[in-house]
Amino acid sequence: MTAGSPSSSATTAHQPPVAERARTVAARPAASLHCAGLGICQLWGATTTARGDVLLVVPAAGELVTALARSPLGDVPARLTVTDRAPRPLRHPVRGLVQLTGWVMPVPEDDVARLVLDFADAYPCDSLFDVGLSASLVRLDLADVVLEEAGVSSDVEPEDFLAAHPDVVSAAETELMTAESRALGRLGDRVQQWAGRHDDVRLLGLDRFGVRFRVQGRTGCYDLRVPFGFPLDGPAGFPAALDHLLTCGPA
Repeated sequence: MTAGSPSSSATTAHQPPVAERARTVAARPAASLHCAGLGICQLWGATTTARGDVLLVVPAAGELVTALARSPLGDVPARLTVTDRAPRPLRHPVRGLVQLTGWVMPVPEDDVARLVLDFADAYPCDSLFDVGLSASLVRLDLADVVLEEAGVSSDVEPEDFLAAHPDVVSAAETELMTAESRALGRLGDRVQQWAGRHDDVRLLGLDRFGVRFRVQGRTGCYDLRVPFGFPLDGPAGFPAALDHLLTCGPA
């Protein structure tokens, strides 16, 4: 088991690289947009595509599209914040957030159709059907990426962020938690024995490197990972890796 705050290093033997963790958080649907001179702007959808485009769906008649039309440089400084929340109830449900800072700019008309399809592949947002009608597609040109996990901030180079891919197991964690609920419960019991009876152990999440738990005590909490022997290639290998965790140690 590994406990404590996530490392800000590029990678470790027990967790995904920081750029991959940032891309995994950025794939979550809970996003907010703050634009210079406008404050919080209405946002109907956001994602980072497999090609590395950070795309936003905003109201066509909204203040951001108006500001872009009036901007002498054709862009507006902005910060997109995406929050990652645990799929199950926790005292502190936020697992992490990523802040993407840069400049919002219009998408050229010739690129809209292609980028809408790329957007849909990454996140099938209903508002995509309104692009070209009541919605507009815009792009965020990245300057800075910051990942925050367990109170630790890690700077990520934009090039590394765009080159990374979301964790393939984390993307299917809700289904895996349901399908493997009994086995995960047994693993949670082992972590509970390790943590002690005064702390409350809850399942936090899954990724290709292992199973994450939140240990909640009277004075605080910390995150703990039970690592697999090796990183998984996809969710299909999760049941066998979990079974190995349960059979390689004490009952």
